[in-house]
Amino acid sequence: MKTNHEGRELIKRFEGKELVAYRDTGGVWTIGYGHTSAAGKPEVVAGLTITDEKAEEILKQDLGQYERAVDHAIEVKMTENQFSAMVSLCYNIGPSAFAKSSVAKHMNAGNLAKAASSFLLWNKDNGKVLEGLTRRREAEKKLFEKVEHHD
Repeated sequence: MKTNHEGRELIKRFEGKELVAYRDTGGVWTIGYGHTSAAGKPEVVAGLTITDEKAEEILKQDLGQYERAVDHAIEVKMTENQFSAMVSLCYNIGPSAFAKSSVAKHMNAGNLAKAASSFLLWNKDNGKVLEGLTRRREAEKKLFEKVEHHD
């Protein structure tokens, strides 16, 4: 499964786009839509600059590994919206944290309501609640719960 348009736009909105490498709040070199060297190439170093097109290309490349991580962690059938919301969470917290998360646990147990509410638990950085993370988790929860209509 691939992240849908709404999921990609959610990630882009909350990650923001930076065309010049910068250190994030944790001191990690970052560029594009939240890309770090830990996600793969390109290696992010001081002075690195990219174009809008390259930022899109890197996002597409990075999404693949997070989509695979969600596919691997979730053992039950899911909708595109549920999948895309979980990819956004995984993109932000990392594959190992996602695999151990209450979102994945409740999803695999078939408890969609608890899975949805569990997104809201992931709003802290170093134990401190961040408004931006709270807004992101609410948006992910909303996407997760959104009923898909097929024509």
